[in-house]
Amino acid sequence: MRMLAELFPEFTQKLDEIDELYKEKRLIDEKTYQFICFAVSIKARSKPCVIKHYKGALDAGATPRELAYIFALVMREAAGADDCWTHDVLGDWTEIVAGNVDCGCQK
Repeated sequence: MRMLAELFPEFTQKLDEIDELYKEKRLIDEKTYQFICFAVSIKARSKPCVIKHYKGALDAGATPRELAYIFALVMREAAGADDCWTHDVLGDWTEIVAGNVDCGCQK
């Protein structure tokens, strides 16, 4: 965001406005909000956001054990999603082995 803040500050200003709108219209409590943001941050692989929302969750009353549960849940669900997606993609594995499926990649 540093580059955007410097070269396209109008964009980062709009993001800040969206953050304020979320906060103003939020229908869930702070702890739940932080749990969701923590989970999404893990999946997005955003180190600053993981730290921010881990701390935010603690400040909202979460315990490290609860956060470990959220962490494990994200890992399990991600593994499940990766498993399902990969099985779907490779569903015709016998056809791939036989050379009957083209990946569409340029050679």
